[in-house]
Amino acid sequence: MSTRILEDKAFIRLMQLHIADLLDLLLQRGQFFSIYTNITQVTFEPPLPDAITQHFKIITPFSLYEYSFESASFDEENLYFEAGFGSENIGAMVTVPLMAIVQILIDETPIFINIAKEENQKIKEQNIDKSMNIFRSNPKNKNLIKD
Repeated sequence: MSTRILEDKAFIRLMQLHIADLLDLLLQRGQFFSIYTNITQVTFEPPLPDAITQHFKIITPFSLYEYSFESASFDEENLYFEAGFGSENIGAMVTVPLMAIVQILIDETPIFINIAKEENQKIKEQNIDKSMNIFRSNPKNKNLIKD
């Protein structure tokens, strides 16, 4: 199978629309669900303490049940919900870009898997930018790069 389609902008947009349609259906039907997300794209407001975030893995699950489910909403780009974290139940508004959703599950059954490669590309670009900034910050490397 050619994997180029997985990086195609039209395919990525189709996956994003499918995620939005599925979220809409689940929220309308009152169906609790879980998501697995690429945590590097998820934001928390207010930011969570490092003592909590240090335990997150690159693919992190979130369960939208009860209050988290009731607080959930979405737009074309993001899913939003409130959740409590840690033993102290520290509250935060969670923002998940739709394309950072890797999987959607009901109970333990996957009902959606996102195989588009957009997020992987963003992560690669961010890592390259970070590497270049580190490289540029060394004065000995200044003459090696033309801006």
